Amino acid sequence: MENTFEDLIASYIESKVGISEHFLSTDLANNLKQNLITLNQKSLLKDAGVGNSQKVSYDSAIRSDSIYWLDKKHNNVFENEFFIQIEAFIVYLNQSCYAGITGYEFHYSLYESGDFYLKHLDQFKNNSGRKYSMISYLNSNWQESDGGELLIHQLDQNLKIAPTHGKTIFFKSDELVHEVLVTQNTRMSITGWLKID
Repeated sequence: MENTFEDLIASYIESKVGISEHFLSTDLANNLKQNLITLNQKSLLKDAGVGNSQKVSYDSAIRSDSIYWLDKKHNNVFENEFFIQIEAFIVYLNQSCYAGITGYEFHYSLYESGDFYLKHLDQFKNNSGRKYSMISYLNSNWQESDGGELLIHQLDQNLKIAPTHGKTIFFKSDELVHEVLVTQNTRMSITGWLKID
């Protein structure tokens, strides 16, 4: 487990974008993916908004995905396994990098064919609690023709990341403008933030 944590931190230090190809085990990624599919079949996902609870707006011209917030109250065995992984990473990050992370929040995210999310930062103007963004992908057999890459805008060279199964991305929430390019296939992930309360 610590090897995957170190992959994220070392690549983050090198390029401001941490990448671990196997932060989630194949089994956990498969089980979380099935959770998301089941939630969608039950029509429990909601249109994603822009902003936070103090000021949220819904504009499908900016983002067109749908989401479902993870919560320990659900007492879902696979979500709980995910939380255990995240909490272990936070301990490792705080001990090795003195990050001071005190909390987190995550949601499932579903993009259907044709969906996208335009360029944005993850930190709110009226709330600086989000310190690091993390995205774990749940897409088996993803092909280049499926699109849906995460495009991170950087001064020297933009970085395009395919949303392949089990991969996790990690970066500062207030630092990197990014977008989700139009997907040509159903695209699934768990997206969230490590926070300072």
